[in-house]
Amino acid sequence: MIRVGVNGYGTIGRRVADAVRKQKDMELVGVTAAHPHYKYSVASGKGIPLYALDMKSLEAFNKEGYALRGTLNDLLQRVDVVVDGAPEDSGAANRAVYSQAGVKAVFQGGEEHELTGTSFVAQCNFEEASGKRSVRVVSCNTTGLCRTIHAVDRGPGVSRARAVLARRATDPDDVKRGPIDAVVLDPTTVPSHHGPDVQTVLRGMEIVTMAFKVPTTHMHLHSLILSLKAPATKEAVVSALQKAPRVTLVDGKAGFKSTANVMDWARERGRDRNDVYEATVWRDSVTVVDGEAYMFLGVHQEAIVVPENIDAIRALAGGYTREESMKATDESLGITHV
Repeated sequence: MIRVGVNGYGTIGRRVADAVRKQKDMELVGVTAAHPHYKYSVASGKGIPLYALDMKSLEAFNKEGYALRGTLNDLLQRVDVVVDGAPEDSGAANRAVYSQAGVKAVFQGGEEHELTGTSFVAQCNFEEASGKRSVRVVSCNTTGLCRTIHAVDRGPGVSRARAVLARRATDPDDVKRGPIDAVVLDPTTVPSHHGPDVQTVLRGMEIVTMAFKVPTTHMHLHSLILSLKAPATKEAVVSALQKAPRVTLVDGKAGFKSTANVMDWARERGRDRNDVYEATVWRDSVTVVDGEAYMFLGVHQEAIVVPENIDAIRALAGGYTREESMKATDESLGITHV
């Protein structure tokens, strides 16, 4: 059993914690809590052991009647791998703490590639992370781009990628950033950071990205253009996408007219929190014109990196092939590949 701790219980941390509990080869030792909040009451009700970030946090929880198991330092003494779900830019400080405790660590895409030297998308470079001390799971958008570009590159081949990202303004429960009545250039300069981030996984891939935020909370939507290495039909591109794990194709004629329909699809399938773990491509948007493939790509920002975190844990632990890990993860999360 791989003993796992989760430091941070926000959007990603709580999903990863629940996913860890579904793995037959993992034990969730506990999660850290910063201050009393209903999220931790829910976690406690699920039987998830709680640890405070530090002694000050522990005292605050004790005053509210919580029964915590100790602090982060105590948690680190009991785990093999810690998943860092703390606020971005805290990775360097946290890495020093993990390293001192002799614990391997999975970081999130809000950190820089240089923090670990290895950025991770399971189907693209699982082997690169195998046995490492730490790894960085890339951001939601980078994950979606890497899966999709990699799929087409394994078919007709991709010589260049370009993407325009319509990004969600914030997550559903983050009322501090919304509502807004604007389309916000994010950033105003071109290219955005997403292209260089893709290159930390798909090394050598020529890619340019630009992005803006729109007033919605569920999913990003990419307009993706891929210059193909070899002449190919729409059917060949669709076939390459269909063969790829963790990529799902939907159709407008089947009722998928918006990202809201994709979220509803996950809800109707009984997914935890309505989560869409797959990169979602509109099949009827796939078009090939003059050697370039066009498509719309949907990315559920809250969920798409969850399976990557689980596979990253196994990669760090060692002893797994990519196929073994992804199969176990997908089965536990209900990700089917047709």
